[in-house]
Amino acid sequence: MTGALFELSFFLAAPFWLLMILAPNWRPTARIAASPLTVLPVLVLYLVMAVPVFPELWDAVRSPDIDTFRDLMALANGAGAIWAQVIAWDLLLGQWMFLEGRRLGISPLVMGPLLVLTILLSPFGLLVFLALRAVLKPRTRPGDSVPDRVDGATLP
Repeated sequence: MTGALFELSFFLAAPFWLLMILAPNWRPTARIAASPLTVLPVLVLYLVMAVPVFPELWDAVRSPDIDTFRDLMALANGAGAIWAQVIAWDLLLGQWMFLEGRRLGISPLVMGPLLVLTILLSPFGLLVFLALRAVLKPRTRPGDSVPDRVDGATLP
């Protein structure tokens, strides 16, 4: 069962990634990407896998060291829970990048591949995005407030 939940965690996040990559200009995409609720199904799977190994999980975060973490990852539910956590955080990161890319006027032809890189290797995707973001001038002038809405969607 844990193997199926492991697989399911990505498939629950995939529709949101597909919207941001393949339908970036579709009006509902920005509204959906602005919602932190997209990760709830993945977090439910996280809880299902984390609760049975909570003592080991608690040990790994309470007093982190490589051996304790290795012990947690040796458990199917431990590895599944960590995977679901990564999927949830990556999705939130991707949503922020998508919205920030829109705010900065980054072309969807640039953001699409960057979001794919973020799905596969999120630290690399984030580093590339942060470098790109640093060289671009935002649409707002210094002193202007950062927009709290994108295409009618209130940002978190």
